[in-house]
Amino acid sequence: MLPELRAFARFLAGSRAEADDLVQEALARTLRALDGRSDDVDLKAWCLAVIRNVFHEQLRSRRREAARLQAAGEPEPSPAMQEVPGQMRDLARGIAGLPPLLREALVLVGAQGLSHEEAAKVCGVPVGTMKARVSRARRQLAVALDRVTG
Repeated sequence: MLPELRAFARFLAGSRAEADDLVQEALARTLRALDGRSDDVDLKAWCLAVIRNVFHEQLRSRRREAARLQAAGEPEPSPAMQEVPGQMRDLARGIAGLPPLLREALVLVGAQGLSHEEAAKVCGVPVGTMKARVSRARRQLAVALDRVTG
């Protein structure tokens, strides 16, 4: 299950190092929460939900920090981009350019292969909301890729 968790975290975070940190934190939280539990749980869905929650916590924290830096007059740091061959680089940029909620929906359904129902359960939203997010993400990604290749 670890490769799937890392892949999901990588799509959310954008870099291997951040994804590994995200998975490590999520697994530590999951293991602490599992201590002493005897009921049956869908471990994959639970871990994906924890990764998602940790990602959003970190995202909010970074936004607050960026706002503090701007208020202090310091420039916001820019994320480093890894070089990847042509189309993969364009795809990665397109996915990274999606809003976080749309990106996670697309990754859960598209890359992780979860059903809309499973992805909705991971994100704690209705199935219709998940379907709408995936649809919007696909449309926005298609537009972004069309601009690059068109």
